[in-house]
Order: sequence, then structure tokens, then C-alpha cells
Amino acid sequence: MYQKIKGTEDLYGQEMKYWYWIEEKARKISLVYGFTEIRTPIFEETKLFVRSVGQDTDIVQKEMYTFEDKGGRSITLRPEGTAPVVRAFVENGLITQGFPQKYFYIGPMFRYERPQSGRQRQFHQFGAEIFGSPSALADAELIAFVDRFLRDIGLVDFEIHINTLGDAEDRANYKQALREYYAQHLDHLCDDCKVRYERNPLRLLDCKVDVEYAKQAPKLIDYIGENARKHYEELKKLLNGLGIKYVEDPRLVRGLDYYNRTVFEVHHHKLGAMSAIAGGGRYDNLIKEIGGKDVPALGFAAGMERLILALKAENVHVDDIKINEVYIAHFGGEEVKIEAMKLAQQLRREGIAVNLEIMERGLSAQLKNAARTDAKLCIIIGENELERDIVLVKNMETGEQLEFEKNFVVTGIKDLLTELA
Repeated sequence: MYQKIKGTEDLYGQEMKYWYWIEEKARKISLVYGFTEIRTPIFEETKLFVRSVGQDTDIVQKEMYTFEDKGGRSITLRPEGTAPVVRAFVENGLITQGFPQKYFYIGPMFRYERPQSGRQRQFHQFGAEIFGSPSALADAELIAFVDRFLRDIGLVDFEIHINTLGDAEDRANYKQALREYYAQHLDHLCDDCKVRYERNPLRLLDCKVDVEYAKQAPKLIDYIGENARKHYEELKKLLNGLGIKYVEDPRLVRGLDYYNRTVFEVHHHKLGAMSAIAGGGRYDNLIKEIGGKDVPALGFAAGMERLILALKAENVHVDDIKINEVYIAHFGGEEVKIEAMKLAQQLRREGIAVNLEIMERGLSAQLKNAARTDAKLCIIIGENELERDIVLVKNMETGEQLEFEKNFVVTGIKDLLTELA
């Protein structure tokens, strides 16, 4: 017997209502904010992620699904969505279409991590990118977009954290300060942090083990230059003007090398240690880094599995999937079967979810199946009903049975379903 690979999930039944809910809201809010959808391949050349995400990040060092294809090329299943979108922007010459350009995506990502609640090896993200604007207006617009999206899906118990990483020179000075500070504690750091100390000292602040050392570490804001500081102050004023609440988090650095200036994360209060449901920031140098022109950019991504956990934690009402509003039971010859199929098609054209009997069971078994599948109404057609140009309609909750003339069935069914809604 075959089993699913560790860190993957089978999604089906009414659990899918959460996925439909988030995806529908995501597409709707994206279009309202002027974003258009982009779909990129789920695998890319490995060097794209090494160059963009960073050679010394945990993603590249430990988590990528990388393999050699039959052509001898090193291929990686995408661990995040920004690098592929940037690659598509550069490769397809989208820079010629003017600025700003705004794209969103929804799809699976892959990271080899220890599976946990809300964190799988195949996971899914909704993300968005803005190309062309260096202004803090774009940063505020993106954060406002994320805030509105989360509220549209029904969440309220979340908190937006913001910080600035400054520019390249600011970060270089800050990394040196971190190394000098952590040098005093090197013997007491966890094994991962000893590696981070050498390769990527900003990630020391993200460690879930050496938290106390991080609390006493130098503050990044003290090393930010004048231009980046002005950008950050303007962002805060814009968010304040919009009435968007946020928390300044001096230890927020994000885990990818391409970020500069603004970074942000959204944390949900009811998810415990795995509280981050969305995050992003500005990456002004990435497009040039992977071969394009010098174009400022920023973006975010939200983990859909985490969003679903948050929806459940807040008991947000999510509409059930309408998979069986009406069940059509039939018994008799070919003419009855054809009439039943025609009626099913008529109702479906009106947007009504219809389950047509296709097992050719007896009437009693069909009625039991209608109840089992939670149909609201059951239409019954037999030889007698066909001769009289009528159908019987049974209310599956009350047991009440009505008789409708054939020409008025669709209208009658729509009225009954409206009453039952």
C-alpha cells in the first residue's frame, strides 16, 4: 500500500472550503488593489535561489529540494515565490511595460523541514510583488494590502511587526557590531548559531534557542543611515495616517538575504510558537542581482496552512462547499433516466449543486444516500411521474413532499432552496 510522502497532505472534502475561501478572497483583494496574477514553474535552476535567497541562509544550506535532471542541470523545487517572479519579470522584458507593476501568485512551495503544525514540506503561499517604486508609499500600500486581506478572510487577532534593515552599508556596519557582541558568548551559543556567526550574523537574532543573547544584542536601528531612516519614519507616518496598528520590532530581520530597508511580519496571537502567518519587505537590489536593471521592488507572502489554522483558532465562519443541494432519485426505464439527466443539467445551469443517481439502486437506497450526502431536497422521478409530467420534491429535513409540474420544477426548486438558506 502506497503512502503519502512525509511532510505532505491530502486535501479533500469540506476541508477544501478553507482553501477556496482564502483563494477567492486573495484573488478578489488583489484585483481591487491593482495586482494581476502571475504563474511561474514550480522548479527553477538551482543557482537562481542560491544567488537570490543567499548561499548562507538556512533555506539554501538545509532545506532545498535539489536534483539533477536528465540534461545534467541542477534543478530546485521553488522554496519561495519572489525569486521566480523576479526571474520572470527580467526574462520576459516586463520592464518595458512601465511602472509600477504589481503581481500576485498562489501556489505550492517546497522546503525540507521537520514537519510541524502549519509547516509542511510541501506548503502553499499567497504572495504579491510590486516593481518600480522606491517610495515609502509603496511599502505602506503593501502593508495596507496585507492588513485588508487578513481582515477580509475574517481574522482580527493578529499583529503587524515592522523594522528597517537599512541599506547595504548600514547592514555591513551592523553585522560587524553583532560579531563583536556575540564573540563574547560564542562558546555558549547553539550549534546553528555558531555557524550563523560566521556566515550570516543577522540570523542570530532569529534563533529560538539563544533568545536571551538576542535581547541584549545591539539594536539595528542605531546603525541605520539617514536616507533609510527617513524612509522608515515616512512609512510609520503613512501607516499611522491610515490607522493601521503596528509594533516596531528591532529584532525582526527575516531569513532571506535579499531584503533591505523595510521588513515586516504578521503574527497571530493564537498560534503559539509558529505564530507568523505572513511576512515580507523591500528588496531593491534583487532584480539587478539576477541580471536585470536596477529596479526597486518589494513583496510579501502568506502561508495558507497557517492562515487556515488561524481561521480555525478564531472560529471564523467559512461557507460550506455546495456539493449536494439537490439529489435526483429515479427509477424506471431509459426515458426516466434521460428525463432525470435533463433536469440535472437544467438545475446545474442555474448554479444549483445536483447529485444525480448513477448507481441504479432501488428507491429506498437512493433516499438513504440522499440523506447521507446531506442533500436539502430530493427530486423523485418514476414512470408514473413521467407520464403525468410532474416530479416529486422531498424536503430532506422535514420529510414534507411536494408535487411540481415539469415546466415549473426549476423555479420551484430555486424558491425552496432560498427558503431553506
